[in-house]
Amino acid sequence: MTTTVAIEVTDLSKSFKSKPALKNIFCTIKQGEMVAVVGASGSGKSTLLRHLNGLLSGDSGRVAIFGTALQTDGRNHSKIRSLRSQMGCIFQQFNLVNRLSVIENVLIGNLSRLSLVRSILHLFTKQEKLQALAALERVGILEQAYKRASMLSGGQQQRVAIARCLVQGAKIILADEPIASLDPESSRKVMELLVELNRENGITVVTSLHQIQVVRNYFNRTIALRTGKVMFDGATLELNNAKLQEIYGAATDELVMRGHSDIA
Repeated sequence: MTTTVAIEVTDLSKSFKSKPALKNIFCTIKQGEMVAVVGASGSGKSTLLRHLNGLLSGDSGRVAIFGTALQTDGRNHSKIRSLRSQMGCIFQQFNLVNRLSVIENVLIGNLSRLSLVRSILHLFTKQEKLQALAALERVGILEQAYKRASMLSGGQQQRVAIARCLVQGAKIILADEPIASLDPESSRKVMELLVELNRENGITVVTSLHQIQVVRNYFNRTIALRTGKVMFDGATLELNNAKLQEIYGAATDELVMRGHSDIA
């Protein structure tokens, strides 16, 4: 049986003010894979993820989602909104609307499917609300549904963001440093939840991380970037400290030291 390609990046390059951020990136991620993107600060991890969901456009190259070009040589597909609806995004700073309730933040995942009037007025059906409550139960914070988002801990807020992806019906979750702002226990819960959604729901998960020990605990495949280039793409087991030293030199300490948080 042929495995569907979820994400395909072909010769993608991007510069900011003539400074290269991504250089001739090639990678293919199959549906149902769970892939870590690692690198020291400034390696291009967040920039790559923002190209995968169309928040940034490359100078050259192509990004395709389930076989359809999201962008080609800096030009976005005319139906980019529809393509992006298949991808849920999780960010380091959670990207919730603090003044809204938790359930309202989760329901925002439905906006791409709603009419303009329903979107503006946040008019949701009973079925949509039940779906949001089910998503909150799935991520383990149903009891927080009617609290203001600002009242939740960082780990709880990140789980709200994941519930929003579930309501959205995302086939791909792109998580940009999702545990960077969390304590070890909250980090562990978020990573275990992403693993569960990958294994049980078949959701493709691509996560950028600094902490190499976290990567070793949860990911079978790793893509390592340095100064915008892919320096390694393969089995995480092969990305040992010697290989990290070969790729990053003195910057290896940034990855290894940050990996000492005990979230296994």
